[in-house]
Amino acid sequence: MSDWEGEESRNENQYRDHTNTKGPRKTNRDTKVEDSTFWNAMMQADLEAAINKSPVMNQAKNIIFFLGDGTSISTLTAARFLKGFLTGEHEHQVMSYEKFPYSTLIKTYSADTMVTDSAASATAYLTGVKANQDTIGVDANVLNMDCDAMNNPAYHTTSVLRNFQDAGKSTGIVTTSRVTHASPAGNYAHTAERSWENDFDLTEDGQDTDLCDDVAEQLVLGETGSKIKVIMGGGRQKFTPLGVPDPELGSWGSRLDGKDLIETWLTEKELMGNASYVWQREELLAVNTSATDYLLGLFDWSHMAYFVDNDTRNPTLEEMTRTAIEILSRDTNGYFLFVEGAKIDLAHHDNEYRSALEEALQLEKAIALADAMTDPQDTLILLTADHSHPLVINGYADLRADIRGFGGTSDIDDLPYTTLLYTNGPAYRGEVNGSRPDPSLEDYTNPHYAAATAVPRDSSTHAGEDVILYARGPQAHLFSGIHENAFIPHTLRYAACVGDGLQFCSASSKKMEGK
Repeated sequence: MSDWEGEESRNENQYRDHTNTKGPRKTNRDTKVEDSTFWNAMMQADLEAAINKSPVMNQAKNIIFFLGDGTSISTLTAARFLKGFLTGEHEHQVMSYEKFPYSTLIKTYSADTMVTDSAASATAYLTGVKANQDTIGVDANVLNMDCDAMNNPAYHTTSVLRNFQDAGKSTGIVTTSRVTHASPAGNYAHTAERSWENDFDLTEDGQDTDLCDDVAEQLVLGETGSKIKVIMGGGRQKFTPLGVPDPELGSWGSRLDGKDLIETWLTEKELMGNASYVWQREELLAVNTSATDYLLGLFDWSHMAYFVDNDTRNPTLEEMTRTAIEILSRDTNGYFLFVEGAKIDLAHHDNEYRSALEEALQLEKAIALADAMTDPQDTLILLTADHSHPLVINGYADLRADIRGFGGTSDIDDLPYTTLLYTNGPAYRGEVNGSRPDPSLEDYTNPHYAAATAVPRDSSTHAGEDVILYARGPQAHLFSGIHENAFIPHTLRYAACVGDGLQFCSASSKKMEGK
């Protein structure tokens, strides 16, 4: 027997051991067998839909950019399995964005590292230029913590959101993180350090707050940030003075300069139109969107609460998205809206796959809502991620099982393991008395259950594999194949006929002239 045949035999035995299979595999299916007739009919329908697919060759009046922060392909797959389990659709569940006709793979590395952070990636997918880790809205000439370089306009990059403003269109940002966090800040900020969200943060790093504006100041007073009509998320602490009580019991502002940027925002916007500031869900739901020109919603002292924590003061991502679209769509010139499901990433950093998947499902609801509220003939909607996370789907769990449960039993230590695991992070267990802990004895149904990891870290790292992008609407067909994350805003500018570079409007005019 050759070495190859021996290895194949060992692998086959290993497979049988892992799946605990002897004889025909048992399943938990309670429906008829999905035989060749079933699959041939389904795949022929799928083929017919692909054949009949045609691009929308219009200018994009509106763009809604959905970002699932840290939403790896494994996260999207796990979320689909979970939704299928919860709805009874199981493996045939189709997520709202999976119905979008076009998709592409996106490379995510930054200008200086193989695995990106959210700041560098935001610069790429919102402005079209690769940047160094931890920097936002500046090119690779600006190194991390270089306060002087970040003030050089020659190094600043321009976001699609700013392009829309320059074209006389409305803009908005919605997130479940602090609105000054890395991803939303990519729309309006220029900084050499993502953590410089207010002057306290700059002072902590020994920086001159008179020389470098913090991110919150750039949002309220900056040339781009001050023109954003709808802002919703968390992070009140970055806007209010140190010692000033926050609406949430036991919390305080953290600004050292004494500025109340919430009051500043409201005062300035009331001079320009009907403006509202809200800080809890009931207030948001009471907003008259047909008569509101500017809206600031800061619903938490820091990041917004996880959905699984049922904090009734926090609106859902779906509710914030609805309000934003209703306000921005009043602009007949069009709008750009950035919507981030930020807590997916934060949950993954803590190895909490249950809360991460719930956040992913909340993002999917917001996407489905936006899809229903807008016309694919004039509104381009896309979903992508800024980077991946080291979540793996492993083992041989039955097809219709709960993916949050167990994937099998090890053939080495005879202990079960969860279907979802991480390669690194704070939930590393190590061994107890020479054996790994039995996860079935842990509270693995807790919404904040942290899955085991292979390498201990204070916080899970990001991962470097490509992420996926789904798109529908005008020029969505351009999102196919494999592209850099910096390709995204160049395509959005083309579709909407804003900013510099190639534009659909110009290309269409030339074609008409040629005729």
